[in-house]
Amino acid sequence: MNSASSRSRTLKTVGALGMAAATAVLMTGCGQSSDSATSAATSEAAKVVPQKQTTSPSASAQLTEDQQERKKVLDATKVTFDDAATTATGEVAGGKLVDLDLEGVDDDDNDQSPSPSGSGSPTGSASPTGSASPSGPASPSGTGTSSPSASPGADGPVWAAEVAEKDGTIHTVRINAVDGKVIEARVDADQDADDKKQTADRLAQATQTPQQAAKVATEKKKGTVTSVGLEDNEGNGVMWQVDVVGSDWKKTTFDVDAKNDTIIREETDND
Repeated sequence: MNSASSRSRTLKTVGALGMAAATAVLMTGCGQSSDSATSAATSEAAKVVPQKQTTSPSASAQLTEDQQERKKVLDATKVTFDDAATTATGEVAGGKLVDLDLEGVDDDDNDQSPSPSGSGSPTGSASPTGSASPSGPASPSGTGTSSPSASPGADGPVWAAEVAEKDGTIHTVRINAVDGKVIEARVDADQDADDKKQTADRLAQATQTPQQAAKVATEKKKGTVTSVGLEDNEGNGVMWQVDVVGSDWKKTTFDVDAKNDTIIREETDND
């Protein structure tokens, strides 16, 4: 009996150990199967839902210093080239426009550089016959020596014009580019007989007006006229030099034949 009982206890012990081992193997197998299933599911999900990528927006194009200055001046300018030209010639009896320039826009010979502020922008379709107009008409004096009738803000944009009498005598007329009022109108004292003759001769050769030249230029490039001047065409007659600033704030200069309105040359300033 004792021997049989001992064998029975041994068999029970071996059986228990075997069951434990089997259970351990089964649990391990289940764990591996579960991990494999989870891994496979994750892989499949990654294929369906790609990882979110973080992208940073590209930096906007930066304006050059010259372009910023053009934008600053033109944002504040309310009086168009055409209106300024009409006001300027009205200050001189029988006067003809020789030069008209919006100060602060690429001035090579002007020490004044206004820095107005504003929020507007050119539409890219402005023309020399734009709809903006001065708030009040100028009062021609007929002598070109009228006293200033308005005082612009310290930083306000200004149209600077040169208007010539028939004999070539030039008058300087400065116009507030915001309200269109005349700031100053005076005879240019720095002239001699040769200067006057040269001006008179050039005007006699120019059968096309500065307004016509500005129209030709803006038909070629949409934008805002900022300068028009009568120049010698390297001994081949005379031309109107017209500056146009486009919606990209770049300036294009057109040389327009003052006799037939054809464009002789053009050059864009990318600065």
